[in-house]
Amino acid sequence: MPVMATSKIRWMGWSLLLSAALFSTGCVTSGLGSGNYARTEARRAMEVEYGVVEAVRYVQIEGTQTGAGAVTGAVLGGVAGNTLGGGRGRVATTAVGAVAGAVAGQALERTVTAKPGVEVTVRLDNGRRLAVTQEDQGEDFRVGERVRVLYDRAGNARVAR
Repeated sequence: MPVMATSKIRWMGWSLLLSAALFSTGCVTSGLGSGNYARTEARRAMEVEYGVVEAVRYVQIEGTQTGAGAVTGAVLGGVAGNTLGGGRGRVATTAVGAVAGAVAGQALERTVTAKPGVEVTVRLDNGRRLAVTQEDQGEDFRVGERVRVLYDRAGNARVAR
């Protein structure tokens, strides 16, 4: 096979693998803000208490680790290692590439899926204080603002207007 054709096939293969990697790690996130509800939360009663915002602190919510990033990275790293090695060294470079790719893919997934968050401390009308951390969806809570705190029996809570 001519060198040009081999190069073109290799480029197409890399493009397909990269597309698969981006697709598999980009479709796994769900919202954690006050306006996001899981399907299991629909039609379920939640306790509601009222209070006043005492403090707002912006935080970073760590990204997910579904394994998709590690698997995709291992495949891409293994393919890259395989193309670099030759003879007996091919097995070693493939293995090293797969391990390095898995580590890099996992780190990339965690970084790409991280979300900005907000920790809202609320003094409830009954005098108790709660701090709730949720995804920042631009609610822009203000100290002194009256809010609702919704929570379920499992301890999941959200602050909303």
